[in-house]
Amino acid sequence: MSTAAPILVAGVGSVGRRHVGNLLALGAGPVRLFRSGRGEPLPEAYARLPVDSDLETALARAPRAVVVSNPTALHVPVGLAAARAGCHLLIEKPVSHSLEGVSELAREVGARGAICLVGFQFRFHPGLRQVAEWLAEGAIGPVVSAHVEWGEFLPDWHPGEDYRQGYSARQQLGGGVVLTLCHPFDTLRWLLGEVVTVSAETGRLSALELDVEDVAQVTLRFRSGAIGSVSLDYVQRPRRHALRIVGRHGQVRWDAAYGAARLGRPGRDDVVFTPDPAFERNTMFVEELRHFLDCVSGEAEPLCTLEDGTRALCIALAALESARTGRRIDV
Repeated sequence: MSTAAPILVAGVGSVGRRHVGNLLALGAGPVRLFRSGRGEPLPEAYARLPVDSDLETALARAPRAVVVSNPTALHVPVGLAAARAGCHLLIEKPVSHSLEGVSELAREVGARGAICLVGFQFRFHPGLRQVAEWLAEGAIGPVVSAHVEWGEFLPDWHPGEDYRQGYSARQQLGGGVVLTLCHPFDTLRWLLGEVVTVSAETGRLSALELDVEDVAQVTLRFRSGAIGSVSLDYVQRPRRHALRIVGRHGQVRWDAAYGAARLGRPGRDDVVFTPDPAFERNTMFVEELRHFLDCVSGEAEPLCTLEDGTRALCIALAALESARTGRRIDV
């Protein structure tokens, strides 16, 4: 495809709009939008961008890449159509709300030699990248346990909007904390390796009038033997995204509120890594898009592949099944 071919952003909710703004800031070439028209009105800054409300029409314009940022339950149908049209894909996390169609999507992507990057933007957080380096170096020895806390108050996400209408709050769109807040499943798998069993408890314990779970406690057993715990909720204020990994010879910690990573070992001063002062939350999304464009141009390989995204989805779905059945689930 010509590099002058447009990039199509499919779904222009909160994260879709972020991607649009970042693509424009990066000078990534023509940007087009696909949206049903049922969402919030577009910001004035994007009002002049060309919009299609029919996916077939949008793909007939031969975009070189599609950013799939519509509701979770609609990712796979759009991704499949885009892959069949020969487009490279950036699919927002999670890949879907079920495994239906995911294998077919993988086959279509593979058959066409397309790039598929899954949008777990925390893989681009400098603090977590430093944690990955420490673990790769064996700085804390064999890992025995990991603990992640990931909570934030759902109504605070998009002030001025009815949070109950967003995909995160609606079962039919693939919402709930286990799927929507699935970052820790990808992060822990990235850092510690494959998960072999999952057990979980979930609940609808807030007063938020949701039809999905708003609290979850998930236990993971890794192939290495390490044990992980993940706490998710739509309730916590102020929000907290934090990680602690314990090894035989020390521990590492990371907290999104400060961005810093800390390496602690007995008898030594702590080593503290602090991101560049210019780092902010949007930096991760910018770096993710920059990486995606490098992949599309053949200069890089995806850091978070469709297989990675599918394995994170399998962990999330196993947690939901465990909570439903009361059993530990093999992944």
